[in-house]
Amino acid sequence: MGNASSTLTQYDIEEVQEHCNNLFSQQEIVSLYQRFCQLDRNAKGFISADEFLSVPEFAMNPLSQRLLKMVDGLNFKEFVAFLSAFSAKASMPQKIELYDTDRNGKVTFNDILDVLRDLSGTFMSDKQREEVLSQVLQEAGYTRESSLLLDDFVKILDKPGLKMEVEVPVD
Repeated sequence: MGNASSTLTQYDIEEVQEHCNNLFSQQEIVSLYQRFCQLDRNAKGFISADEFLSVPEFAMNPLSQRLLKMVDGLNFKEFVAFLSAFSAKASMPQKIELYDTDRNGKVTFNDILDVLRDLSGTFMSDKQREEVLSQVLQEAGYTRESSLLLDDFVKILDKPGLKMEVEVPVD
């Protein structure tokens, strides 16, 4: 599994499906595998950051530089697990990985600020972003110094009208 000359067996499909908590149907996994093989131009069994940048939607994504750090060298199973965080059906623990840049299970003010900076681009100044984020944290009972665990993060992101996520269509 993972290079262009191989094919997925039913076992492979079920294994990948289980690995991504059944967020993708078997047909979606087959489609993802075909896309993976197209991206894996050298049939190495993994995709490099440069190969990811060949996808226009990825290259244009405001979070692409952040995401490149997470995707370089993924094999097919890891590729599907990575994409599962963008699924509308993904759970908050899967989504938190996009914000937790140092993978310590906590999200800091600066982690969220970096994502907000990527998402807002030049539409907001750094000062405006910091003020907005400070206000959101304060309304949820946190400060700039707070390190948010999963439950804390869910409490903040579940606020009506606040959406800081990107979904990736499978087909």
